[in-house]
Amino acid sequence: MSSSSSISPRPARHRWKVLAAGVAANAAFSVAFSGIPMTAVLLRTGYRLDNASLGLALGLMGLGIALSELPWGLLTDRWGDRPVLLIGLGSTALALGAMALWAAPRGEHIPGLGVLGAGLLGVGLLGGSVNGASGRAVMLWFGDGERGLAMSIRQTAVPLGGALGALLLPWIALHFGFAALYAVLALLCAVGAALCWAWVHEPSSSALAGNAPAHAPARPASAAGPLRDARVWRIVGGIGILCAPQFAVLSFGTVFLHDAGGLGLAVITAAMVGVQAGAMAARVWSGGWTDRHRNRPAYLRACSALAVGLFAALALLGSVASGQAAHALPWQAAMVALLVASGICVSAWHGVAYTELAVLAGPTRAGTALGMANTSVFLVCFVTPFSIPHLMAAGAWPLVWAMAALCALVARPLLAPRPAPTAQAGSPSRA
Repeated sequence: MSSSSSISPRPARHRWKVLAAGVAANAAFSVAFSGIPMTAVLLRTGYRLDNASLGLALGLMGLGIALSELPWGLLTDRWGDRPVLLIGLGSTALALGAMALWAAPRGEHIPGLGVLGAGLLGVGLLGGSVNGASGRAVMLWFGDGERGLAMSIRQTAVPLGGALGALLLPWIALHFGFAALYAVLALLCAVGAALCWAWVHEPSSSALAGNAPAHAPARPASAAGPLRDARVWRIVGGIGILCAPQFAVLSFGTVFLHDAGGLGLAVITAAMVGVQAGAMAARVWSGGWTDRHRNRPAYLRACSALAVGLFAALALLGSVASGQAAHALPWQAAMVALLVASGICVSAWHGVAYTELAVLAGPTRAGTALGMANTSVFLVCFVTPFSIPHLMAAGAWPLVWAMAALCALVARPLLAPRPAPTAQAGSPSRA
């Protein structure tokens, strides 16, 4: 389906429209994926669920994304970005529209857990198309000297969508109901599909030539293909493992600040918005900085090492500050500062790591590689919230944050192993 008729005659500067469409597509789906859990209390009441059923329903959407990422990535490399984005976003909009019609509580009609779970699973399965396809489009349209910045800008769509979902969806669900909520999400996906239809095309050879900087020779791509390349699997594993601390902050950070620190809703909301805003700024900055210095592996090692230190400090703080003493202002300030810093640190590296992975796989196979990475990420997203209550039961919050530090420690050599020593002493090696 990626025939010559889909090749774009547009100039190289059209790449910024392609990037904008990718950001819009990712943000539209991120509002659904990250925003629906923000309505958990209203969801539990509206569908008359207990906590176990609520957790299962919310987890099914992440599971659907994890199961579909790799198939969508393989289809992206075979068909191209445009067909996959249009089919994926269009079908996701239809699925959300169907939920608005048949899976929303109305008066005495309360859909069962099976209907809700099937709907959310379907949304995850279809929406998983967005991540790999938009990432491949970035790889094709941007040269190596801009890919880190472009991929990092694309990755800001995830916290941007999460922030919008947190601000809008609870208000919509409270005042207009879940039918309106699903309808708004369907509309956002339809708008994302329209932008992809207008702007996302395969670049022409002249555009590709215009994007290739003379000072940045292309790195050799995997000859065996991503699925058979141990280097790709190593980075995929590191990306997934380092997402565990991030999901720990995003899923249970509010609970930690409330239960351990005794903080109110306003402060907790401000802290989590700070994490999302800081993540967006850090992703854009890190992409541009590593493009200029060509030091993506060194940056990834530094991020992982800093995460180990921050989460170890958070575990130590949780051990020292307990009971009513933790509700004193200095302890509360330290908890908020450490949690926000930790959350930003484990969210800042995504664009850089995804760029390194896509460059290794090569532009024409980036969809598969990014699908592999997103499968790893969303499997971790599915597992992490279910694991944290068991860790809390075994060792309270210090054990939760200590395990987060351990994950960052394990991920560090996987994401960016140090280069092998050169044969000649004193010869420089790439960081």
